Amino acid sequence: MQTRRPPSSPAPRVGAGAGTVYSTQLPLPGRRQGKVRDLYQLEPDREGPRLLVVATDRVSAFDVVMPSGIPGKGRMLTAMSAAWFGLLRSRGIVRDHVLSLEVPDIGIPDAVRACLEGRVMVCRAASVVPIECVARGYLAGSGWAEYRERGTVCGMPLPAGLRECDRLPEPIFSPATKADVGHDENISFDRACELVGGPLMERLRDLTLRIYRVAADHAASRGLLLADTKFEFGHALGPDGAPSDGLMLVDEVLTPDSSRYWPAEEYAPGRDQPSFDKQFLRNYLLGLVSKGLWRKEPPGPLLPAQVVEGTRARYLEALDRLFPGTPLPGT
Repeated sequence: MQTRRPPSSPAPRVGAGAGTVYSTQLPLPGRRQGKVRDLYQLEPDREGPRLLVVATDRVSAFDVVMPSGIPGKGRMLTAMSAAWFGLLRSRGIVRDHVLSLEVPDIGIPDAVRACLEGRVMVCRAASVVPIECVARGYLAGSGWAEYRERGTVCGMPLPAGLRECDRLPEPIFSPATKADVGHDENISFDRACELVGGPLMERLRDLTLRIYRVAADHAASRGLLLADTKFEFGHALGPDGAPSDGLMLVDEVLTPDSSRYWPAEEYAPGRDQPSFDKQFLRNYLLGLVSKGLWRKEPPGPLLPAQVVEGTRARYLEALDRLFPGTPLPGT
């Protein structure tokens, strides 16, 4: 269904389920679209350029955006990121890019504003470091695949005899290149240093592991294991639009889209774990692949109602367990 609107103020496109915002077309310049978020330029303030980041209800798997959205997913992601940013700010670990969670006054109709409530972050613009900063506390995902083949993760040797999903002796930092299209690629720390410089990578490694430990401790206090997560960092753009020395944590943070959460009460190494990330969706899609009904290529298949609802329920439970009582504006 296309929401009706005046030509000067395009509204979010609603579809794939009641209350689902699949994409936005706001009367702002510089629109960019990621797998989940739509980004727009806002008027700069005295400190420099700003962005409006809108979390839609799109969902991707195997680097393909599905044609079906997950109702309310964008609001859940925004609420969880905001809660994590607040916790990390209280620890004074690193600056972040969030300036406001309010829908700015940009001359949009009330109906469009209502669709955006709880989905937006007004952010300081940044020059993003082109490295995914991954912290791993458990042996899972691509790390497990590499370990089985070579006994390493991102080229770092690990003890022999580890099982799938075993807890690692210490959390490890495993960088990856950021890919605009296709899969990110795990790389060694030395290769990351070659790409962006040793002093910066040492700082990013230390920040990543420090944030991971704080987040893992909080998750554990709520009955969840944070198996791994990835962060992005960038340098704030100054009034002249050039990168400053101000390093910031950017993008989303510690959501089920970027992190692997397991229920502690069901943890048993040596097998895959039930999780609160997109594994429920991936498992459904892998079933289609095994039957020859999909090839992990665009376009993605339409998702049945039970898969949409099952995915939504896992995101919502993760939010409720990590930050109970968190309101979801607009719902």
